[in-house]
Amino acid sequence: MSGRTVKASDIEKAVAKICLEANTVLREDVLAALEEAYRGSEKESGPAAMLEVLVENAKIAKKTKLPICQDTGMAAVFVELGRDVVVSDGNIFQAIDAGVEKAYKEGFFRKSVVADPILRDNTGTNTPAMVHIDPVEGDKITISVMPKGFGSENKSAIAMLNPTSTPKDIIDFCVGTVKKAGPDACPPYVLGIGIGGTMEMCAFLAKKALLRPIDKANAKSHIAKLEEEIKVGANELKIGTMGLGGDHTVIGVNIETAPTHIAGLPVAVNISCHALRSASITI
Repeated sequence: MSGRTVKASDIEKAVAKICLEANTVLREDVLAALEEAYRGSEKESGPAAMLEVLVENAKIAKKTKLPICQDTGMAAVFVELGRDVVVSDGNIFQAIDAGVEKAYKEGFFRKSVVADPILRDNTGTNTPAMVHIDPVEGDKITISVMPKGFGSENKSAIAMLNPTSTPKDIIDFCVGTVKKAGPDACPPYVLGIGIGGTMEMCAFLAKKALLRPIDKANAKSHIAKLEEEIKVGANELKIGTMGLGGDHTVIGVNIETAPTHIAGLPVAVNISCHALRSASITI
């Protein structure tokens, strides 16, 4: 079999490394947005001091290698797997789970995964991870880990809108989802939004959208405009930082789209708290 060989053990090590990083080092784009919100506090109508606390918390977590949040989440793992890569000495799914387990043990992170949604028995390893594999060209593997806390995950929503729905209808649904969340998911929020595809595809797109830096707008101008309009509408709710009121209810809106059926318009909103955590590595 031709192609570049990557050992399963190397995948395990890579996943463990970025799991540790994601849980303790806040993404630069998110930290920059929080700092900008705080620096502009003369325009902030709510308690600006809470923004300072969030920034300080992120800096302490990075310095001490302690979790940014006590909910170290369920690991969502996105893999871009080169077509010319051959994984040897193991299974890629097992390697990813082994890496997650290793990191959560080494980092003394909270184990939050139950094996059965009804019986609720904790696996004790924070596995299995939710793994999404996308075949791409080349001989590299790029892995991104997003530890998704459920305070925000629980406030996410999906709607199967009519195909005649307008951009305003989409905005109203997304802003309404933020309004329902209120202060419960630790704002200021980042919204990952999926539009199109099927029900499950738009939910996947919403989660994947959170991987994109929040200072990078969608390449399609009409979608970038929609991102900005949703952000403005959400901030007009004045829920504010940690629900204490103010101008910064949402600091980022990322939308990803897909083709869809003539009879539908699926829309999903995946809410992230202010501690939007992810890390990536290429091997």
